[in-house]
Amino acid sequence: MVTVRRHAAAVAARARRVAVAGAAVALAAATAFPAAAAAPTAPARAPVPAPTPPPVVVVDCFGEPQVRPEEYLLACGDGNNRLVGLRWTDWGAKTAAATGTDMVNDCRPYCAAGRFRPYPVKVTLSAPEPWPDRPGTTRFTQIRLTFPEAAPAPVPHDVTYKLVY
Repeated sequence: MVTVRRHAAAVAARARRVAVAGAAVALAAATAFPAAAAAPTAPARAPVPAPTPPPVVVVDCFGEPQVRPEEYLLACGDGNNRLVGLRWTDWGAKTAAATGTDMVNDCRPYCAAGRFRPYPVKVTLSAPEPWPDRPGTTRFTQIRLTFPEAAPAPVPHDVTYKLVY
């Protein structure tokens, strides 16, 4: 009976040593390879970028939205004033800026017989507002013309117009 108890005690002691050794190996592995010890996780997802809002537009005489137009008709009724050769240096959410030429009919002796005269011009679009005709679209509602040289008479060198289209 004593032999059986000693044998049982020896087996129990050996089981404790194996358990302690197994725990030590597991602890060593977790320390050496922390990712292996971590609970499995779902793969990381890249953040989804916010959708880019559509650009602000300028509405032309025909009610069409334009972005960075090369030409823009100012005199919708008779076509006697047109911006041409526009080179846009900026087109943002609040303003847009360009340089170009304002071609203006001098209407001498009358508009049908007049000649178009070129005037270098700086153009700034501003005052963006929602476009009632196109939900979700914003349009510029003001245009500023700055003439660094001569301005077409009787227009001042710096003039701002409301865009009504």
